[in-house]
Amino acid sequence: MLSPRSEARPPEAEVLAFLRAHHGEPPKDLEVLGGGFWSAAFGYRIGPDELVLRISDTPDGFRADHAAMAYATPTLPTLPALPVPEVLHIGEGFGRWFAISRRHHGRFLESVGPAEATVLGPTVVELLASLRAVPAADPRAEAVTPGWREWLLEGLADRAGSPTAGWRRTLAADPPTDRVFRAAERGIGELLDACADRGQLVHGDLLHANVLVSPAADAVTAVFSWKCSTRGDAIYDLAWCTFWSGWHPGIRALDLWERVVPGLPPDESVDVEVRHHAYELQIGASHLGWYAAIGDLDNLATTGRALDELLQRGPRS
Repeated sequence: MLSPRSEARPPEAEVLAFLRAHHGEPPKDLEVLGGGFWSAAFGYRIGPDELVLRISDTPDGFRADHAAMAYATPTLPTLPALPVPEVLHIGEGFGRWFAISRRHHGRFLESVGPAEATVLGPTVVELLASLRAVPAADPRAEAVTPGWREWLLEGLADRAGSPTAGWRRTLAADPPTDRVFRAAERGIGELLDACADRGQLVHGDLLHANVLVSPAADAVTAVFSWKCSTRGDAIYDLAWCTFWSGWHPGIRALDLWERVVPGLPPDESVDVEVRHHAYELQIGASHLGWYAAIGDLDNLATTGRALDELLQRGPRS
């Protein structure tokens, strides 16, 4: 859906006129797509090409997606290349910013049901391995990112000037949830020494309509929305899936911890239980801030309960 800070979705007649002017010919089969929280999206065709137009208040996410095209190069013969959509153009339009990219098809990862876990499990394990295998930062493709521990802590900060600024005051008005946040913040601080910067690619926002899989759930067909990506510890993406599995029965049925951790190399297994726990706490705590900022009280309460359960349980054994 669109952000409360975003303008309304442009009318289809305006979109058609814009695309006709941009491509020099009328688009066909215009289709409203589910956009991200901060953007609107339309699918369409120009000749044989299937394309997507996205519109947002800022170009930052589009530029991150363009840089991520470098990750589509195969890294190991045993792993498939990451299917990152090609971004063809970024520019200003509709009084905002737009991007045009090639369209990929499939089902959203989190929409796959528990009955397909046998097929989907290896698909997600392979996706996590492909992300982990992307070579160390390429200056041609990646901007300078903060240190890994700094990045983790930044996710817990209420930053003036950000679109979600002020969430800390909102959270403080809910004492039970605020206590959970503070406990998680302390817990992360106590575990931070184990969270070494490994220089691995972290997508940072898997699920939430950012990964498409084939109809049979046996292959990933697209990975997009790279605005949260950074370099750090790839276990974070595993923690992302395990934390949000409480919202998605199909992901919970995969039991990704048991599928991924036994296959890690010895050097990546060091303190993996502690690292994974720290990242789950960080994901939950940072999203208390997010849900407080956007006024999603249902998810705020659900996330608070999930975070409290994590604090009581401690790291996996």
